[in-house]
Amino acid sequence: MNTNKYNIMADLSTNYMGFKLKNPVIAGSSGLTNSIEHFQELEKHGAAAIVMKSLFEEQIMHEINKSVTHGSEMGDFYYPEAEDYIDAYTREKDVSDYLQLIEDGKKKVSIPLIASINCVSALEWVSFAKRIEDAGADGLELNIFVLPSDTKHDGTQNEQIYFDVVTEVMRQVSIPVAVKISYYFSSLAKTALKLSWTGIAGMVLFNRFFSPDIDIKNFKVIPTNVFSSKEEIAMSLRWVAMLSDRLHCDIAASTGVHDGEGVVKQLLAGAKAVQIATTLYKNGFGEIEKMNTFLNDWMDENGFAKTEDFIGKLSVKSAENPAAYERVQFMKHFAGID
Repeated sequence: MNTNKYNIMADLSTNYMGFKLKNPVIAGSSGLTNSIEHFQELEKHGAAAIVMKSLFEEQIMHEINKSVTHGSEMGDFYYPEAEDYIDAYTREKDVSDYLQLIEDGKKKVSIPLIASINCVSALEWVSFAKRIEDAGADGLELNIFVLPSDTKHDGTQNEQIYFDVVTEVMRQVSIPVAVKISYYFSSLAKTALKLSWTGIAGMVLFNRFFSPDIDIKNFKVIPTNVFSSKEEIAMSLRWVAMLSDRLHCDIAASTGVHDGEGVVKQLLAGAKAVQIATTLYKNGFGEIEKMNTFLNDWMDENGFAKTEDFIGKLSVKSAENPAAYERVQFMKHFAGID
């Protein structure tokens, strides 16, 4: 990308979750968003907001009950074999420390600090959301992922969990709430639309989850593909383009955004912001500055003074049936129709 020949700074600001962000680049929840030092470095390098590393529902439940031995309280989501691990993990990652990190973080950075909870049920842990708000968090992101693998539950039951979680949490807090979801839905478009009706302020497409592999030498299940690749942008890009003009909340794109070009693509598709993590691990916090510079130069070259001039310019807003639109594109690609 050529240098901005007129030295004009475009208006990179965007509105997401009710926040006026200075640019669309948000540091997504990861191990890099778990300390005051990282908060300050991320802000210094241009991050517009920070999503803190997630607390897990099990940690909060452990804090509430002081023990996870009460399996009945965890219902179908309780796994006795995980008790020792949860107990040890919680000792190292005390829930109270999370609240203190929010409180201290708000004193050190001026950009929005969004807490994050990774959850799979609407149990009594939701009452903890109020403590997060009281600690000073600007917003709350609910990372919900229910793998549809339980043969006792049908699709409707799995989807209901998302609505139960959102409804219960929003009863507890007045700060804006975002929901981070996966694409594991039989009717993703309809489910996303119905979630946007609940009053959430944002939806993040999509979360990354544990991908298993097998170590055939040591007979162990091990993680793979911990980091995203640039090619993975295709999945979120498609659905951002399809849903951005249909939902009643803002969309942030996640997974596969590794550079400024990825930022531009997602904004054109209709995202109000992007969340990044892998590129920060691989390239350092300075990558945020590079992304914003690329965005500024691209906007200048294409005559856009502010992001709202082009956000959603290439979304699928003219198609009544997204599936039909995709069918047409499929035919054009494989049939060679110009």
